[in-house]
Amino acid sequence: MLTLILVTLLALALLLGSGVWVAFSLIGTGWIVLTFFSTFETGPILASDFWGASYGWDLTALPMFVWMGEILFRSGLADNMFRALAPWLNRLPGRLLHSNIIGSGLFAAVCGSSAATCATVGKMTLPELERRGYDSNLAIGTLASASTLGLLIPPSIMMIVYGVVTEQSISRLFIAGVLPGMLLLALFMGYLAIWSKVVGEPQGRAGHDEPHMGFMAKLRNSAQLIPLLALIGGILGSIYGGLASPTEAAAVGVVLSLIIARLNGHMTAATFKESLFAALRTSCMIAFIIAGASFLSSAMSFTQIPMQLAEGIATLGLSPTMLLVVLTLFLLILGCFLDGISLILLVTSIIMPVIEAAGFDLIWFGIYLIIVVEMSQITPPVGFNLFVIQSLTGKDIITITKATLPFFLLMIFSIVLMHIFPEIVLYLPQAMNN
Repeated sequence: MLTLILVTLLALALLLGSGVWVAFSLIGTGWIVLTFFSTFETGPILASDFWGASYGWDLTALPMFVWMGEILFRSGLADNMFRALAPWLNRLPGRLLHSNIIGSGLFAAVCGSSAATCATVGKMTLPELERRGYDSNLAIGTLASASTLGLLIPPSIMMIVYGVVTEQSISRLFIAGVLPGMLLLALFMGYLAIWSKVVGEPQGRAGHDEPHMGFMAKLRNSAQLIPLLALIGGILGSIYGGLASPTEAAAVGVVLSLIIARLNGHMTAATFKESLFAALRTSCMIAFIIAGASFLSSAMSFTQIPMQLAEGIATLGLSPTMLLVVLTLFLLILGCFLDGISLILLVTSIIMPVIEAAGFDLIWFGIYLIIVVEMSQITPPVGFNLFVIQSLTGKDIITITKATLPFFLLMIFSIVLMHIFPEIVLYLPQAMNN
């Protein structure tokens, strides 16, 4: 068993490290495992897994939500959002720095992509915040961290992937992500307010008062948020109320996003074509990785590695808390080298028997896993959001990583809270069932 585990890890590390596509790396590792450590025919298993991973109805929601995000990415929505939020944040400690957090949270709710949220909101807010005297490192930290909420706040591509491969309800996963997403937003904004009062304002690094705007003017500006809020409310409300499946809600979301982009004057034939082809490329990439992970999962099952690993961990007598600590450290290390989807699929391929044996609720574990993936987005050397920020600002990775460290620690704190109070995750799914 030890030899098999070492060969599996070495093969996967060599393939990924040599620049082979993630899907091919997963397929190649599974092929090596089945060829050298089992008596089963590899070809039929590969064909069966590719077919089985590609025809699931739940998977049809994925390209729809990806396309919706691509449309909104090009719709000018982020600019409207900033103008609507800025007047209301003037009296809050931290002032316009909160626009990165709230704006990213709102945009993430309809985009579903961490990198797209980071790039879209960052292009507009970072130059403005720097011009108005805000601390640049904190502006970078808030943007890089809050934009990861695109993975957690529904609709989330990561949740669809996790739900498909673990056979969990995507609707319940969507609803389960709402309260943890709001918790992270509250933690980020609370830290920002405290930092501004204790450090920023005394040192003159928290900006300055904006020109006063009357209440009616604020309301007129806020009207620009109505299309975004209607889109979020329509998607979540239809799913939560049982009126639509995630796939049906995704289709409606695409139509509404096309209308929003058209009303904003950003929907042209060229924009439509760009968004469609970008969504097609992303969806094909994800589907290919899912198929490769399904094959690796089957290879692991045929060699009995997950079951033996689960039995081995069970004999250690680790409590659920210690198992979670060890697993978090392992996933953070792994997340330094893999993208989020690959990390989720690799984890679900290998260690799900361990999780089930430990008695974790799979909906709760899915939300936990997505938060860990969020953390991996801001950890070097393969933190996608760090690369996006670097391209926007020209700062080095070390400086950007230091700026995100407080928010990284807040994410760990949110996991602790979720472990102590699992109702944070499970309350809404249970209410939905009732």
